[in-house]
Amino acid sequence: MSIVSAAKINKSFGIIPVLEDVSFNINPSDRIGIVGANGAGKSTLMKILAGRLSADSGQLNIAREVTLGYLQQRDHFCPDRTVEEEMLEIFRWQRRTERELTELSDRISILSAEGKPVEEALSRYDRLSVAFKNRRGYEYRSQIRGILSSLAFSEEYLTKKIATLSGGERTRLALASMLLREPEILLLDEPTNHLDIGTLKWLEQYLLSYSGTLVIISHDRYFLDKTVRRIFEIENTRLTVYEGNYSDYANKKRLLLEEALKHYEQARTEIRRQEEIIRRFKQHNTEKLVKRAQSREKRLAHLDRPEKPTASPGKLKIRFKEKLTSGNDVLYASGLAKSFGRGTDRRQLFRNVHLDIKRGDRICLVGANGIGKTTLLKILLGQVAPDEGTVRLGQNVIPAYYDQEQQLLDPRNTVLNEVHGTYRLYDQQELRSMLGRFLFRGDDVFKKVGDLAGGEKARLSLLKLMLSGANLLIMDEPTNHLDIQAKEVFEDALAAFPGTLLIVSHDRYLLSKIPTAICELNAGGIELFLGNYDYYAEKSRSLTSGKSYLDQMGRLVGTTDPSREEQRENEKEMRIRARKKEKEEALLEKKRLKDRLEQEQQIAAAEEEIATIEAELCKEAVYTDPAKAAEWSRKLENAKNRLETLYEEWMELP
Repeated sequence: MSIVSAAKINKSFGIIPVLEDVSFNINPSDRIGIVGANGAGKSTLMKILAGRLSADSGQLNIAREVTLGYLQQRDHFCPDRTVEEEMLEIFRWQRRTERELTELSDRISILSAEGKPVEEALSRYDRLSVAFKNRRGYEYRSQIRGILSSLAFSEEYLTKKIATLSGGERTRLALASMLLREPEILLLDEPTNHLDIGTLKWLEQYLLSYSGTLVIISHDRYFLDKTVRRIFEIENTRLTVYEGNYSDYANKKRLLLEEALKHYEQARTEIRRQEEIIRRFKQHNTEKLVKRAQSREKRLAHLDRPEKPTASPGKLKIRFKEKLTSGNDVLYASGLAKSFGRGTDRRQLFRNVHLDIKRGDRICLVGANGIGKTTLLKILLGQVAPDEGTVRLGQNVIPAYYDQEQQLLDPRNTVLNEVHGTYRLYDQQELRSMLGRFLFRGDDVFKKVGDLAGGEKARLSLLKLMLSGANLLIMDEPTNHLDIQAKEVFEDALAAFPGTLLIVSHDRYLLSKIPTAICELNAGGIELFLGNYDYYAEKSRSLTSGKSYLDQMGRLVGTTDPSREEQRENEKEMRIRARKKEKEEALLEKKRLKDRLEQEQQIAAAEEEIATIEAELCKEAVYTDPAKAAEWSRKLENAKNRLETLYEEWMELP
C-alpha cells in the first residue's frame, strides 16, 4: 500500500513550466533516488513532497500520521545556539520527561519519609519510565555524541556556536539533526555534499539499516548505487520511473536511447522506401500502379515521422589541451608540514609530506575533512607558505588551479567579461561560441558572476581552466555542483588529457575511473596506493579498521554491502549477451540486405525488359503489322504484371 501518491502534479515559476503531469507512488521502505540535470526541478519536487511548496495543480496524498523529515541544501539553525544545544532541541520531550522523572523520584522519597501515600506518584513514575525507555530516553545523549562523532564532529565542536561553523559543517550538522529525528519518510537533498569518504561510507551503512522510506536527491552515482532501489528521473519537466539503482537506470536509459535511435532510423528508411515505391509506380504510368501510388501517398502523409532522439539537448563540451609538453619531473615536494594557531591553540594539520609526480601521472588526493588537503594544494602552488619543507616544479611545467570555493572568480564581472579579462587574445564572438559549449547561451553571458548558481560557477571555472593550456591541472573537488551528465563529460575530458593531474576528490566514480594512484593525506604524511578507488578501499586502514557508532549500537546486524566483484561479473555477462545479440542481429541484417538486393535486381531486369518491349513497339515494322503489334503488346502486359508481382514481393520484405 502506498504511503505517498502523486497524480498529474504541475508546477511553474512564472511562465516557465518546471513539472508537468508528474505522477508516482511511494511505498513503505522504498529507496528512491531523484536524478536530473541542474535546474530540472528535483528540489522543487522535494519541496512539494515536504510541504514547503504547493503544486499549481494535481493531487498529492500522504498517509496520515506519517512523520516526514526534510534535509534541504540550506539549514535553518539558530546561530546563537551551540552544536550540542541545537541537537538537544530534537529531544525536548525526553529532556522534559527526564526532569519530571527526577522530580517524581524526589517526591516519592519525601512522601515515603513522611509516611504519606506514594501509590499515585509511583504509578505516574512507572508509566513515564516505560514511555521514556520506549522513546530511547536513556540513549539520546549517546546517540547525539555517536552520530556527531561519525559525521566528523569531535567533542570540541559541542560548545561551538552555530554561527562559527563553515558551510560544510552546517550541512553535516543538518544531516545529523535529521538522522537523530528518525522520521518515517526521510527526504534528503544532496546529503553527500562536504562529506569525506569515511563519512560517506558510514552514511551508506546507516541508510542501509534505516527502516523507513528514503527519497534522495544526489549527483553521487556511487552513493546512489549503494542506497537506492528505484530512480525517479526528471527530464524536460516529466518524471520517469526506473526500477533498480543508478547503474541499472543508466543501462536502461542507454538501451532506451539506442532503441529510440533504431526506431528513428527504421522510420526514416521506411519513409525513403515508400517515396521510392511511389516514384517508380508513377514512372510506369499504368492505371493500376498510378492508383497504388496515390494510395501510398495518402498513407505516407499520415505516417508518424519521429524526431531524432538525443542523449542530451544541452551537453557540456570539454576538452583539455596542453600548450607545451612538460619535462618528465613535474612536481617534487619534500618534508612539507603545516599548522595553524599559536601556543596552546596551535593545531598541526600534517607533517612529513613527500610527493614525486611524473609527467602523465593522475594523482587523486583523499583524506578526512579538515586534514588540510586544500592547504596542501595551495602550498604546492606557492599560494601558502609551508612551516617546513620545499616544493619544486619541473621544467616547462604550466600549472592551473580549480578552486572548489570559486574564489578565483570576480563576482562583479559578467560571465563574458570574466573570461575575456583573462584571455584577451580571443574576440567576443569566439568567447561566446566557447561559452555556448559550456551551456552559457544568449543573455546568460551577461549575467553577473555573483548571481550564478553553484553549477554555473563550476562550469565557468572549468572553461577558464580549459583555455589555460596548462599541462598540470590541480583541482580541488571539481565535481562538486556538477550534475551527473556534466560529471561524466568532465571525467571523459580528464581521461583524454595528455598532461598531469593532481585532484582532491571524494567522488568515488571519479576515483574509480581517473587515477593511476591515490594518495591519502593524514597528520603524519601521505600514504600511496597504486591503483584506483577499489584498490584503495580494499587496502586503506582508515576505511577498514575500527567500528562505527552504528556497529557499536548493534544496528547493522544482517546488513551487507553489495559485492563489487559480483557486480563486475554481472556486467561482464551482460556484455557477452549484448555482443551475442549484436552478432545475431548483424547476420539477420546481412540476410535482409541480400534478399532485398536480389529482389531489386529482378525489378531492374523487369523494368529493362519493359523498356526493350516498348522500344520494339515503337518500330515501324511492328506497329504497322497488327499480328506483331498484338504479340508485343501481350509481352508488354505480361512484363508489367510480372513487375507488379515483383513490387508486391519487394514491399513485403522486412
